[in-house]
Amino acid sequence: MAELKYEPVSHDHKAFLKNAQKREGFRKAYNDLAEEYTLVREMLSARSKSGLTQEAVAELMGTTKSAVSRLESAGKHAPSLTTLKKYAQAVGCDLKIEFIPKSDSVKHEAGGAKQRNG
Repeated sequence: MAELKYEPVSHDHKAFLKNAQKREGFRKAYNDLAEEYTLVREMLSARSKSGLTQEAVAELMGTTKSAVSRLESAGKHAPSLTTLKKYAQAVGCDLKIEFIPKSDSVKHEAGGAKQRNG
């Protein structure tokens, strides 16, 4: 199989956002998807650094280009942890997931909420 070279399409995200902010409801919808957009940016950045096309990533993951395309689309698909691990491995990365405490979060009292064991 011939090696395909990834050539990213230029996109001025700041200009896009500035223009899109003018549309009614955009800001709330965009903010509601903040984590998804962050994930997609991370995925696209990792794939870009690896120099792989969606087709190449799909082959390494044992899936289709359209499945990779869906993974790289914010808000349309919630990938499983297993799928994210496969994607990370395909683009030569380790997957790291963090829980970051909110600065204004309230500490919960031990026993204040029912907890499941396990």
